[in-house]
Amino acid sequence: MIEAPSTHGTRRGPATPSEPSWEELVSAALLGTERRTPPVAAREGRGSAAALLDAAAVSTVRRRAALRPAPARERPVPAPADPRPPLPPAARRRLALLLADRNGIGGGHRRGTAPDLTELLPQWLAAAAQHGYRAPEALLPALLDAARARTDLRTAALAFAGPRALWLARLNDEWKFALRGVGSTAALPGADEPEAVRTLWEEGLFAERVSLLAALRRRDPAAGLVLLAATWSSERAEDRLMFLDSLREGLSMADEPFLEQALSDRSRNVRGTAAELLSALPGTALAARMADRARACVSLARTEAGTVPSGADPSGTTAHLPDPSGTNTTGTHETWALVVQAPRACDAAMQRDGVVPRPPTGRGERAWWLSQLLEAAPLECWSDWLGGRGPAEIVALPVADGWRTELHDAWCRAAVRQRDVAWTRALLGSPATAAQGSGTYVVGPAATASTAAPSIATTTTTSGGVSPDGPAGSSRDLARLLTVLPEDERAQWVAEYIAAHGLSDAFRMLGVCAVPWTEPLGRAVVDALDIARDAGSYPWSFSGVMGLAERCLDPDAADRLAVLTTAPDEPADGSPGAVGYWSEAFQRLVGTLRLRATMRAELAP
Repeated sequence: MIEAPSTHGTRRGPATPSEPSWEELVSAALLGTERRTPPVAAREGRGSAAALLDAAAVSTVRRRAALRPAPARERPVPAPADPRPPLPPAARRRLALLLADRNGIGGGHRRGTAPDLTELLPQWLAAAAQHGYRAPEALLPALLDAARARTDLRTAALAFAGPRALWLARLNDEWKFALRGVGSTAALPGADEPEAVRTLWEEGLFAERVSLLAALRRRDPAAGLVLLAATWSSERAEDRLMFLDSLREGLSMADEPFLEQALSDRSRNVRGTAAELLSALPGTALAARMADRARACVSLARTEAGTVPSGADPSGTTAHLPDPSGTNTTGTHETWALVVQAPRACDAAMQRDGVVPRPPTGRGERAWWLSQLLEAAPLECWSDWLGGRGPAEIVALPVADGWRTELHDAWCRAAVRQRDVAWTRALLGSPATAAQGSGTYVVGPAATASTAAPSIATTTTTSGGVSPDGPAGSSRDLARLLTVLPEDERAQWVAEYIAAHGLSDAFRMLGVCAVPWTEPLGRAVVDALDIARDAGSYPWSFSGVMGLAERCLDPDAADRLAVLTTAPDEPADGSPGAVGYWSEAFQRLVGTLRLRATMRAELAP
């Protein structure tokens, strides 16, 4: 028998008859060799006490080395090379400290002025990746342990750890997640290795195949599609879904034939994802089919004296063209409104194109079907259908029969799916007019339109069919909608929103802004926190935003914020102890920003 490596962290198996367990050795030592015969045989010239100590020493070394007796087996292949440059010494020491503190308390409600190192590890990994450093070999186990404990670290940690992390993961069951998730692409074959690509695709682990397909789609989308199509019919449904999702990378009209075939897949989830991808391409056949259905549901009707005429054409067309003067031939003032006619059935063709027939709890069937059609229809078509109006003009139109929220929510989801910046700007409107709470808001001119013509927006008639029977509140997601805007414009919109409404509904919006925050956004956040402190607000209500500020503010702002670390007089009507907490929180903010600046300097080549 020789000693061979065992799985790190696993418990030792039962002892063999010739090997006493650690518990037996401890028991014999506690009782004494005179009262109990040691469970080991003494060698010639050695007493029983010495034999017991020898056995304990061997067992201790074995336990510390995570080794156990096992039959001899083939040694593992050497770890692959990682050609990336090593970390600077200071940065290596910093990483060791961050990994050692990964089990610290942390948390949004913590008190004290010390920076939360646990929350700085993701930023450190992102900064190291920008420089292209490789992870120190000695810290790979701690890095893998950190990624195992925190799923949000896995992608960045595995990319930084490189191919040697995958090599280690094959030797430790606790690190098997690295072989299942999408991580480092450092060990993937290149474009000049077609045979290696094909072999890895056919024989590799699932995570390796997903990483390979994603990498191939980035550098050659057509080659990635060919690779996937070759084995598509033999893949499991859950694997097909993951592989299909990888086609988002480099998605183009060249993918349409494959995605059209996937609409007939036996898996409903695969069909739904294929339909979503096709609807993100306005020129596809599916987008045209959805456009025809959407056009039959929404029409433009001329109104007089704030009344929607009955019998509005549900085909989506109108015989009346808009009069720029707002006055008809008889001199009567007239306006225009959108009239909605929800689908009356969800046929097989609609279901094949990704429309889910059964609505969620609380949603009416017809409203549910309508929202899916509108979400998948190309936004660029609405201008042609609605008299050449631009997105802002269309959004400002009144909507009859209470369908405005349903219609605008669907357009918001379409703007996100199609990444349409013009429609996003129209749907967001001015930050000052965005209402607080639940993501609902009133958009610029539409706010006045809905109040100026209440009979248009709320009257229930037979012309537009049935109004939604679900909740009246909007389901639109401001944070997702903001991701469509360019980074600087997104940050400016959020900064103006915070200046107008404060921080109560801004947490998720801040989460989609680029890091570090722009100077106007950072100033808006700090000013709002300072106002909340001066008002004696309950401090723990802002702990989440304060945590974001520690991670996202520009580190260069630390000196400017130092003035906020002093403790002012506590307001008479303020929360007890609030002033002390605010002082500690601002001290922690400044200390964290300075630490981030130091970390940045340590990573510099």
